[in-house]
This record gives sequence, structure tokens and C-alpha cells, in this order.
Amino acid sequence: MNKALGNHILVEFMNCDPQILNEVATIEKNMVEGAIKAGATVINSTFHHFSPYGVSGVVVIQESHLAIHTWPEWGYAAVDLFTCGEIDAWISFDYLKKSFKSDSYSAIEMKRGSVSLLKRNDFNLDSIRSKNTQWQNPDFYTRNVWFTDKDENQALSLRYTGEILHDTQSPFQRVRILESYKYGKILTLDNMVMTTEKDEYHYHEMISHIALLSHHNPRNILVIGGGDGGTVREILRHKIVKKVTMVEIDNEVIQACKKHLPIIASELNNPKLELIVDDGIAFVKKAQAESYDVIIVDGSDPVGPAQGLFSTEFYKNCYKALKDDGILVSQGESPKFNEKVFVELNSTLKEIFGEKYTKISLFYVPTYPTGMWSFQYGLKNPKNNSLLDKSHDQNKIDEFVAKNNLRYYNFEIHQASFALPNFVKNLINSKNS
Repeated sequence: MNKALGNHILVEFMNCDPQILNEVATIEKNMVEGAIKAGATVINSTFHHFSPYGVSGVVVIQESHLAIHTWPEWGYAAVDLFTCGEIDAWISFDYLKKSFKSDSYSAIEMKRGSVSLLKRNDFNLDSIRSKNTQWQNPDFYTRNVWFTDKDENQALSLRYTGEILHDTQSPFQRVRILESYKYGKILTLDNMVMTTEKDEYHYHEMISHIALLSHHNPRNILVIGGGDGGTVREILRHKIVKKVTMVEIDNEVIQACKKHLPIIASELNNPKLELIVDDGIAFVKKAQAESYDVIIVDGSDPVGPAQGLFSTEFYKNCYKALKDDGILVSQGESPKFNEKVFVELNSTLKEIFGEKYTKISLFYVPTYPTGMWSFQYGLKNPKNNSLLDKSHDQNKIDEFVAKNNLRYYNFEIHQASFALPNFVKNLINSKNS
């Protein structure tokens, strides 16, 4: 057999464990370990997870590379093992077959770069060697592992350490906490980014302070969802508040955030908080009429347990539970990412509260799809709040912002967030025409 520069094994692993094939950190670890077991020197690893499923990645070794792409929904992984020198890639093959729990496979082995067909070139290596002496091997390989939140048209990717701090499949959803390089720890639910340490205040300050600083006497507050605790933290900055009731369906979210995101979850043990682990939709349905000054619906996207938080019945029950001068605030989706739900929610609130008493506030979160997000408001009777007439007490707001060292919300943002771009106006008006 002619001498070759490299040996290439193309593998199809079938009937694999689909859960493993959707775990970017597990796959990265297995691919790196497979290379090491074959005697390779690992230089770098780069891996992406695609939402809702699928992983792509490559481990660069001194002797070439190991690459993979998975289809968890089919229990299938395509693996590419390319080595040169004395490395036996079949050792990697055996390890990966076992790691992925594959019970069938196909493999093709090829010799690459037949020396008899090639001509060796001579280089002047002096300049290369001089540069090489300036570089030192750091004695560890660099990891390049990416979490990707995407739909069929767009995606957001965040590089993280490759370690998973928390990973539990609750009765409702998969709860994970990862640590990214840019945004710190990330809470994900069913592979969607919910909040991060570095930009959570954009969301939590805006969902809380506009309503509470517009209401004349916000004493009794209801939060539906909000398991990370950030909304409750911001509400309890208002000393006028006497009680907060938070109804979160998934206790796993609460416990994970208490442990791994303690700054966000810092007020979940506050004596003013009544924390109820239950279905918020059912809770509001049974709530006594005219019980709450402000109701905040801090839900995730309209999938899984949060789907019912976007129904007409739910918001009619919220209306009933609000006091006569109450304010409803709802996570309103993005007019650029989820236009259909954004418009439908706005139409629902107009039907219940009236078009004049339904408002949209826009703000920005870097780690949410498109960056632009919204809260939508329903005012039961605006006679005792300033949300519509802009008669805000600037000194009061400025003092509150300074006292609490707020990083996003301020007087100017309070007013300007209700100014809508023309494309948003056209979106909501076209629904009503």
C-alpha cells in the first residue's frame, strides 16, 4: 500500500441516545476524550448547540481533527476522524460508539494524500522558526463551546465555558444554568435564554418600576411567573409595597436560581413575599375580585407552561383581580422576533381594557432575539395613575433611581419607552383595521 499523509474515517453512528446527542457539553467532552485516548494532542475545541436540537463541533488536534454533527431527533451522528502520523483513530471510534450508546454504525476508511502522487516542496523555515520561538504552548487546550438559541429563521449564540452548572428536567421544562464568557451565568429553559447575570437588569427594572412609579399607591402586588426572582427584587425596592405574591409553576427554576444566581434571586426569602409554587393561570382564575394594585405577568415565550399566559381568558381573570385603579404589566414579546404573538397580545388587551387604556413599552436586552423587547400594559381605570398623562414626578423618580443605583431605568427612559417606531404602530394598527 502506498504511503499516505493521513488516515480518514467517515462514521455514521445510528440508534444513539438522543439525549446525549443534544448535549453540547457532553459531546465536546466525549470528542476531546476520544482524541486523548487515541494518543492525540488536543489544541482546540469548538462546539455549537442548536435550539431545539442538534450539535456541531470540531476538536483540532496536533495530528489533524475530529468533527461531528448530530441529529438527536433521528438518533444519528455523522463523525469525521482525520489523523496523521501514528495515531489510531479506531480507538476514538470505539470510545465514541460507546459514549453515544450507538447500537449500529457504518464506517469508511480512506487514505488521504498519497505520497506517490505528490511532490514535496522545500521552504525557508528561518522566519517561521524565529516567530515560533515567541510562542509558548499554554499546556492546555482552548475550549470554544457555544450555546445557540434559534428558531427556523434566526439565532443567537453565546460562547460558554462548556461546563453545565445545573441541568434538570422538571415536570414542565428543562432547566439549565451555564456560564458564558460575555454575559456571566445564563438561565435557559428548554434551550431558550431567559436571563443572564450581565443584562438581567434591563428586563427586571423595566417590568417593575414603570408601573410602580405610575400607580398612586401600589401596596399589594401579584407576580405570575418570575421564578428567577429578579422582578420581586425590583418590586421590593419600593418601600410603599406591603405584600408581593409570586406564583411560579416550576420550583426547579426557583431553587436553581437561588443556588446559582443569588444576586438575581436575592429577595426570594423576603418576609414581604408570599411565594407560591403553583399554576399561575389557575391562581388568577380563583383570585378574589379587586385584590391587587399591580399584576405583573413575568412569563417566558408562549410555549410549554407559559403558553396559557397569552390567552384571552387569563387576561380577563387578571382584569377581574385588579383593583379599580390597577395596572397590568405583561411580558409582551418582540415586535421583530415574534410579531404574531406581539400583535395578538396587544389585540387581546385592547379588547379587555379598551384601546385607550392599552399601552406598549419598548426596551432592549442584548441576549434576547433581535435585542428589542416589549412590555404591554392594561389600565383598569387610569384616574389614579400617571402612566398615560406623563405627569410623572421627575424628582421622585430621580431620587429613587439614585438611591437604588439603577442601571437601566430612569425618568427619560420611563417616558421615551412608550414612543413607538412607525413599523410597530403599523403592526398593531393593521390588526385593528
